[in-house]
Amino acid sequence: MSNPLYIVDAFAEKAYSGNPAAVCLLKHPVDEAFMLKTAAEMNLSETAFLWPENEGYRLRWFTPKVEVNLCGHATLASAHVLWEAGLLDPTVEAKFYTRSGLLRASRSGDLISLYFPPYELAPSPTIPGLTEALGIIEENVVETMLYADSVLVQLDQESRVRELRPDFVALSKLQGRAFAVTAKSSTVGMDCVSRFFAPKMGVNEDPVTGSAHTALAPYWANRLNRTQLTAYQASERGGLLQLEVTKEQIKISGRAFTIVSGELHVKPY
Repeated sequence: MSNPLYIVDAFAEKAYSGNPAAVCLLKHPVDEAFMLKTAAEMNLSETAFLWPENEGYRLRWFTPKVEVNLCGHATLASAHVLWEAGLLDPTVEAKFYTRSGLLRASRSGDLISLYFPPYELAPSPTIPGLTEALGIIEENVVETMLYADSVLVQLDQESRVRELRPDFVALSKLQGRAFAVTAKSSTVGMDCVSRFFAPKMGVNEDPVTGSAHTALAPYWANRLNRTQLTAYQASERGGLLQLEVTKEQIKISGRAFTIVSGELHVKPY
């Protein structure tokens, strides 16, 4: 029996924007090698696999190269699929059991909200070669922070974030799993902008990165003295995220559009 497979644009304001994720619905657990091969075949920044477990769903995320501990846009896409496919009533919260613990998603109209624990941020020591790999100079950098196993870099201007042309080979050799580069926004209606680079994981630039905003949200909330923020990820596709910060959690909201629905005919069992 084949398995339903969807491609969904997440954190998008229209089709063909935001971040595309593949979502594969399964009936029970499958071999990890199968999920990795399928993710490589999809060749998107993330492919999500989910199957029923307890009162919710087990959810795992794979890039074309590795499994990851947390992915925001593929979680949003997975919740969207469950509601759109009629597997969950729109009034019922989606519950996902993941490597990062229990995650929840709720829906209000066409806006989907995810609830994540915030990342802890700590000042970063100097990372040799970072500015050269990003194609900037030291004077452009306001601050560098560490979160989980990744690096957050604040630049002095929004335009510098938008104009970055990193050397991905050089970036992949540096300390840090991935790099979130951000600046205070000078665009009306936006609080911050960012871009996200993860060449070590097979994703040179991720179009929109929900997980990075579990660090970016508290970072900018602290510096702007605000608990509600509008963030824009300035990739080529672009993506909009609404953020709400409390001590206990980060609420990240956005929209999703189903682009493709079909079936995966390779049998994983």
